[in-house]
Amino acid sequence: MSEVPPSRAASDSGPQADARAGAFGLGGSLWLSAGGETLAGAARIALLAAIRETGSITGAAKAVGISYKAAWDAIDAMNNLAGVALVVRATGGKGGGGTTLTPRGERLIETFRAIEREHRKFIEHVSAGIEDFARDWALIGRIGMKTSARNQLFGTIVSIAHGAVNDEVTMTLPGGQQIVAVITCESTETLGLTAGATAYALVKASWVMLAVGDPDTPASIAPLRLSARNQLHGRISQIVPGAVNAEVSLVLDAGAATDDAGAAPAPTVVTAVVTNESVRELGLAVGMPAIAAFKASSVILGTDG
Repeated sequence: MSEVPPSRAASDSGPQADARAGAFGLGGSLWLSAGGETLAGAARIALLAAIRETGSITGAAKAVGISYKAAWDAIDAMNNLAGVALVVRATGGKGGGGTTLTPRGERLIETFRAIEREHRKFIEHVSAGIEDFARDWALIGRIGMKTSARNQLFGTIVSIAHGAVNDEVTMTLPGGQQIVAVITCESTETLGLTAGATAYALVKASWVMLAVGDPDTPASIAPLRLSARNQLHGRISQIVPGAVNAEVSLVLDAGAATDDAGAAPAPTVVTAVVTNESVRELGLAVGMPAIAAFKASSVILGTDG
């Protein structure tokens, strides 16, 4: 079990809604984990409850607003992570079969709801006792995230272009630059992505390419003619050489963007892993303007909860 920062489950009544009204409140969501992986959160518990009510995957998927395939994917994931069946298909019988919960699945719903009640009391208690806690609570969740991707970028989704199979999601970083991710339509649905919501973009350093220009004229680096959709402008802040490869970090250029308090955002850093030979051939040095380029398909998106 984990208590986490505001998530899509609380987006309409938690801190995001309060921020639009000019005040902040504390929100949170809850999930159960098994073997270090997320077993069930509010959305999956709602699916289990809908299966109990309707006796069918089709009816349950419709009740919670997801596709039939997404419902079965969630059920398979829960069964695998639980190590025992939570949902089973019933065959034969007067009605020709259906889908039912096992006693373990039934108990999981009741356990989650009991913990959720206590979690709600905790949120109410902390919200009443600590002023303007929402931002710090969200930050605690972000900095505690563990991933093998070196680049962990936080931003706000500004648009989603829907396709037949994949969606194109555009996200604005705190400094004003934008990145684009191409993910499946199912992933957009599962993550609950919408314009205005916050999200994480994960990009492995080995997926980032570098381009450089004249150190004295940053504008000399025009948009590159590459298949890589994302091209982030910045200046090299650090070069850490290794036996074969080097880590090169860029501090991204920031525009006139400010946070809610009117302060300039913290600088966003993007790191690339390139060969030592590339460092020499490009003449990379601290302070040089550069572009960090990576494909939209190399971006992994995540949300809280």
